[in-house]
Amino acid sequence: MSLLPEAVRRFAAWCAVLLLAAGVGWVGIRLCSEFRTAVTPVLLALLGTALLGPLYRRLVTAGVQRSLAAGLTCVAVVAVVGGAVYIVVAALIDTGGQITSSLKNAAKSLAQHFGAAGTSLDDLVDNAKELLGKFGATAASNVISGVSVVGEGIAMAVLALLLVFFFLRDSHLVVESIRGVAPGGSADLLEAMARRAFERIEGFMRGTTVIAFIDAVCITVGLLILRVPGAVGLGALVLVGAYIPYLGAFISGAVAVLVALADRGFVIALWVLGVVLAVQVLEGHVLQPMIQSRTVQMHPAVVMVTITAGASVAGILGMLLAVPLTAAAFGVVHELRARYATTS
Repeated sequence: MSLLPEAVRRFAAWCAVLLLAAGVGWVGIRLCSEFRTAVTPVLLALLGTALLGPLYRRLVTAGVQRSLAAGLTCVAVVAVVGGAVYIVVAALIDTGGQITSSLKNAAKSLAQHFGAAGTSLDDLVDNAKELLGKFGATAASNVISGVSVVGEGIAMAVLALLLVFFFLRDSHLVVESIRGVAPGGSADLLEAMARRAFERIEGFMRGTTVIAFIDAVCITVGLLILRVPGAVGLGALVLVGAYIPYLGAFISGAVAVLVALADRGFVIALWVLGVVLAVQVLEGHVLQPMIQSRTVQMHPAVVMVTITAGASVAGILGMLLAVPLTAAAFGVVHELRARYATTS
């Protein structure tokens, strides 16, 4: 190695470091995938704890005992989330038929104008029936597996709620635990890194919730004024999609425009597009800088790549977890950079 130039030796060292980091990351992802039923509730509980931490701390400051405060917080979460799910599901049930009918009309219109020669919706329906006849057994097995997935999801949600309770109640012990397992004199550094990472997750969850609510209210009001069918259900879709930055807003906005195009015509669809774009401009130029600029500082390109990587690893759940976990990683990097700049 001494015969090689200095630049080549440095390049080789950096390649070895990158390969080692990539290998460790790959092994970590594979382990998380194998133990997803245990890892997923922990990650969801961390997000829930970050979102509910301020409420819990206010109860403790008011003199409520820690276990009781954590229990009340979890009960409040169940009530709020349950109520929100009920409202969303009820809205989608009431307006889902209108949305589906509008989307079918849009599909028929597109098929008439852009359909291939000799291809029609009737042909597609006949082909679908033939496929269902051939693969009925596969469909039945998929239904059974789908039921098992739902059961697994419910179990993970219950476990995540229990973990939120323990994370909240024992949050004051986290610092002591981190300092207890820290090797050598790295206790202060590990504590600072953990605090910075959790602050980023906390800021992302609070900011995203506020922005999602404002986006959903503004778009729902606009759709109601334009008398677009299924306005409440589309607003609920916007609320849920806002937790997936950029992609969620694009999908929910595209669905709203398609529904308006099919049911209310081209002019109303343009107005709906204008409403969606206006809300996105409001979010990007006013809400994001005011709410999240101090806690979550990531370039939009990084966010989109992160979402794509999360989707490739864990689907929708990966898209949901990718941004807050990346924000936490950025927080750790910034803490290390600040400390290194101070000591150098």
